[in-house]
Amino acid sequence: MALNVKPPSNAVVLFDGKNLDSFTAQDGKPAGWAVKDGITTVTRRTGSIVSKQKFGDQYLHLEFRLPDMPDAKGQAKANSGVYLQGRYEVQVLDSFGWKVPGTGDCAALYNMHAPLMNASKPAMEWQSYDIAFRAPRFDKNGNKVEDARITVFFNDMVVQNNVIVPKPTGGELDSNFAEPGPLMLQDHGDLVSYRNVWIVPLPEKGSNEYNPA
Repeated sequence: MALNVKPPSNAVVLFDGKNLDSFTAQDGKPAGWAVKDGITTVTRRTGSIVSKQKFGDQYLHLEFRLPDMPDAKGQAKANSGVYLQGRYEVQVLDSFGWKVPGTGDCAALYNMHAPLMNASKPAMEWQSYDIAFRAPRFDKNGNKVEDARITVFFNDMVVQNNVIVPKPTGGELDSNFAEPGPLMLQDHGDLVSYRNVWIVPLPEKGSNEYNPA
């Protein structure tokens, strides 16, 4: 999707530029990130922010801007992360210019699946994630019968194509994998900014009926 996309009518708007009322800190206290000019920016030492609402299958849209850190390298270069259900991280990092991005670069499923290509823009330009997430499935006895799956569009390019995610990527909020979970935006100490954050909750499956017009 393009930038500044208006959320559809069935979306849960988590951040529209006005306030962080839909989020808390990890300990449940008010979210401590700065909000200015329609943007929220990581505020160091205040911790990651977590949505109050929890989600299962979902379609997530958000936009982010990375600070220019020309002297930083690797994981120190504008690091943050988007955690689906608070368990599965899509990495946020300044990976602009890398010919072969790896499992720690921007749009990677952290330490698990590298993006198919590098779609990163330079630091200080707004970028977008559009993510379709299919939660893992469990039977009535609590046994997992299907792994989670994630598709990621990064700046309108498919960089994760329905990949299987057999376990959390690390740093997860909890181990209640059969239950819905919140969106978490990570404080990794760098001044990453976010805007236009919304989620469309998805049903686990569609109808099996045929209703011709």
